[in-house]
Amino acid sequence: MSHLMNTYARLAVAFSHGEGVWLFDEDGKRYLDALSGIAVSTLGHNHPRLVRAIAEQAGCVLHTSNLYRIPLQEELSDRLAALSGMDEVFFCNSGCEANEAAIKLARFYGHRKGVDQPTIIVMENAFHGRTMATLSATGNRKTQAGFEPLVSGFVRVPYKDIGAIRKVAEHNGNVVAVMLEMVQGEGGINIADDEFQRELRSVCDERGWLLICDEVQCGIGRTGGWFAFQQAGVMPDVVTVAKGLGSGVPIGACLVAGRATGLFGPGNHGSTFGGNPLACAAGLETLSTIEDDHLMMNAVKMGEVIKSGLREALDGVSGVVDIRGRGLMIGVELDRPCGELVARALDAGLLINVTAERVIRLLPPLIFSEQDAHALVHLLAPLVRKHLEQ
Repeated sequence: MSHLMNTYARLAVAFSHGEGVWLFDEDGKRYLDALSGIAVSTLGHNHPRLVRAIAEQAGCVLHTSNLYRIPLQEELSDRLAALSGMDEVFFCNSGCEANEAAIKLARFYGHRKGVDQPTIIVMENAFHGRTMATLSATGNRKTQAGFEPLVSGFVRVPYKDIGAIRKVAEHNGNVVAVMLEMVQGEGGINIADDEFQRELRSVCDERGWLLICDEVQCGIGRTGGWFAFQQAGVMPDVVTVAKGLGSGVPIGACLVAGRATGLFGPGNHGSTFGGNPLACAAGLETLSTIEDDHLMMNAVKMGEVIKSGLREALDGVSGVVDIRGRGLMIGVELDRPCGELVARALDAGLLINVTAERVIRLLPPLIFSEQDAHALVHLLAPLVRKHLEQ
């Protein structure tokens, strides 16, 4: 019997190795990975460049702590700043840590402005993490239940409702920031349209608020650009990334610009493991490979192949509400719960996920080929059709 704490409803499969977009279980059966470890395995599995970079760094030094300079960390911060247009970078180990840093930064900013109880506007159906502060910012009562009292200092509004945000501004003088997922992943692949993002940037400028963009799941090339905010032509004050940055090696980052620059000093925030040499080596190799292999352009093309293929295969099928997404971040919304499809897909040799009860979430590696995209459609469409015909 395992002594693991029972925090996950795991499927009864374990993988022994992977190759490209495929994972192999202990019996040798292979599975098409359309989930990427929840948007983490950017370069798929066993990518030769990533394996080499990790092995070489492991042979030098894994960890020294942030008591000392870490040249690879400096290099990765410069690279992220150049790609994003941001000014400063703080490294941590995960998305919730990156968002925790952003929340602390917003509160610190508020106190600097003389606001005694800084408040952050957050969205319905948002997911920002499972630490106490990020859980409180998350818009899902199911994940919050049992952990009260939650952290105060958050006001929730409907996703993409600029009118609701303006109304909060009129009645709450403590607001210092707005926190937004450009694409809600856990919330069901909901997309903040470009016009909303631009209007929100204007409101934040009018009020002197920070605009915090949570790109933990949608950043690092997944939606077809380095960052989803760039597609709307807006410039945030704070951006958080993690998941796909290290292609499986844990790393997160909180990037700041504009009025958020220069706020934190020594002692205001920190991390023992954050930005260690191994993680930064993986991050640098991930970014270089995305660029060298034109994987952002590939994400756009393969995303369209998958969406158009599913639309054609499911055309006229009653119960399909929507097929949407950006790049290789795709949601298939049904009119009924469909969690059982995860196990059925596993039996068929396909790894998927269901979120928001009714949305099949697809997050393939950025190395997906057209053949892989067609294979995904071929495997998934019959399962959806059968589920809806029951």
